[in-house]
This record gives sequence, C-alpha cells and structure tokens, in this order.
Amino acid sequence: MNRVSEAQLNEAIKNFEYEGRLTDVRPFGNGHINDTYLLTFEIREMGNLKVILQRMNKEIFRQPVELMENIIAVTSHLRKKIVENGGDPDRETLNVIPARNGRPYFVDYRGEYWRSYIFITDATCYDKVERPEDFYESALSFGRFQRLLADFPADTLHETIAGFHDTKARFRVFKEAVERDVCKRAAHVQKEIDFVLAHEDVAHVLGDLQEKGEIPLRVTHNDTKLNNIMIDNKTRKGICVIDLDTVMPGLAVNDFGDSIRFGASTGAEDERDLDRVELDLGLFETYTRGFLKGCGGKLTKKETELLPMGAKVMTFECGMRFLTDYLEGDQYFKIHRDGHNLDRCRTQFKLVGDMEKKWESMQEIAARQF
Repeated sequence: MNRVSEAQLNEAIKNFEYEGRLTDVRPFGNGHINDTYLLTFEIREMGNLKVILQRMNKEIFRQPVELMENIIAVTSHLRKKIVENGGDPDRETLNVIPARNGRPYFVDYRGEYWRSYIFITDATCYDKVERPEDFYESALSFGRFQRLLADFPADTLHETIAGFHDTKARFRVFKEAVERDVCKRAAHVQKEIDFVLAHEDVAHVLGDLQEKGEIPLRVTHNDTKLNNIMIDNKTRKGICVIDLDTVMPGLAVNDFGDSIRFGASTGAEDERDLDRVELDLGLFETYTRGFLKGCGGKLTKKETELLPMGAKVMTFECGMRFLTDYLEGDQYFKIHRDGHNLDRCRTQFKLVGDMEKKWESMQEIAARQF
C-alpha cells in the first residue's frame, strides 16, 4: 500500500463521530498490516478520550465492507453477552466508532477504507510470554471468546481470507510449488519437502472430520497470539480479545493450536539453532487448563480430545506455508535475511517432531483438564 498522506489522515479524522478537541495524533503499535494511529481528544471537564484510527489494508483484506460486517456482528453479540454476565462492555470487547455517514467505516478520496475504535486504557498487549500467568490469561480470554460466541451462527459470517486454514488446499498448493520450482530451490530442501509429503495425513485430518460433521463449525479468531489479548495493568487479568480482522467460520481446535504453536515453543519462530526448539509441556498444560476453563464446557468431548491435534496441524500448516513461500521466492511473508522462510519452516517442523515424541503426554493433559 501507499504511505498515508497527511490529507488522507486529516480527511479520515474529520469523518468520524469524534467529540472534543483533538490534541494529539501519533502512529501506534507495531502491526505490519494496517496503518494505526492513536488520537487524543480533550472533552472539557471530562478529561481526555483516546481512540484508535486505522487504515485497513485492502491488499490483504479485499472485502473490507464484509470484514466490518463480521466485526459489527460479533462485537454486538459479545457486548450483549458481557452485559448479561454483569461485565464491562466498554473494556471487554472492541467498540466501533461510526463514521459521520452512519457506517462502521469511511472511504477516503483515494478509495482507502478507515475504521475507528474506542481505545482501551490501562491495559497492555505483550509480544512474548514473560510469565506463565500471562499465557494462562490469554488462554482464558480466547476460551471465553469461544464460550460467549458458542450460540452465534458461525455460517452467517463472511470468510475474510478464503481458505485461510484449509490445510488440505494448502497441501495441494505446496505440491504445485514443488513441481514448478520456479526459483530452483527444491533440490536444496529435499529433506523438508519429504517431511511435508510424509505428513499428508496431518493436512487432511481436521478438514475430513469437519466435513463428516464430527466437529462443529464455530466462530474463530484465527490469530490467537498473546499480543491479541489486552491484559489489565492492575489486575494482570486478560480483559479483551482484539484484532478481529480474521474472525470467520472455523474450528476451535485450530484457534487453540495456533496459540500453542506460537506460545508454547521454547524457541523463536525463526530460531536457527534447532536444539533450542521444543514443546514446553508445562506451558501446553497451562494453556490447555486456561482455554478449557474459559470455554466453560462449550466444546464437545471430541473437540477436547483433538486439542493436541489442533496444535500439531497448525504447526505443520504454518511450516508448510513458510516452505511454500521459500520455494516461490519469498512473496508472502516478509523476510529479513536470505533463507529466513526456510529457517522458519525448520523450527515448525522441529516442533511437530517434538510433539510427536510427546504425543501421549499431550493427550493425557487434554484428557485430564477435560
């Protein structure tokens, strides 16, 4: 996308239902997809109000109107449930600020889409697990997200990214990338290619079960990293799930699995020393306990049994995507060095291998927590 111009930013600010006198505008956060700003307004005796203003990335989210329809539908449902449970809907879910035209978005003179949220104060997002308690709180929050949306008709939501976790389709794309070998890299990564081909069953297992009706379609977040949870600064409790751009129909076990892939690994996602990469069973148990408590019994017995498989499938899928991108010339994931995507894929495959070694323990943990 083009850089945001001052004229675009000013136009967007003028076209949302803000109150008070604007006193500060600054770039905010470290996200790589949308352009985000923190705005501060002074409202006389009431003090300051902070809001988030974002330009949405149309290159990744090609149907921004549908995306905002999803967000409005889900946050409205969450708000109702939070009120019923005696919670604080102003802090426990995102609150969209409408544009002056009454829509939940504004289109500027360049055809770019903008949206705005009330900023949640006195809370922090953490980029990595600093304490097991924070990982537990993220699990509790994502589990609660499942519980509050358990009666929401998932099939009414739009797919914001088609086939995002269709692992079977991603396996087909991988095989095509190997066959084309457009960058002549396949010969140097035959070990990694063989690993993927040997795990074809992993690519099929969850999709096949869902097609047979053995696991239900649910509202899923699809980016369940720790930094998508707002944690209260005073209580250190998870209070709000944010970044709802990828909310769409999916499988609860995939949401669980992506958290484990990212948060229960002992190594960084691009760690070159694979001896440092393994599954931390303590963190796996911590997250499983928090997630199931948050779900409040809304998962089926089959889904609970499949939580370890969700972790394995999501880790395998991510590694396969990194390898596919490497074979295709690093077109999708941003890289910061030669072979960066190859390093990333190797950490994921090492993690899959370690899960296989610890499989019985993972299953015992899931069963015990259920």
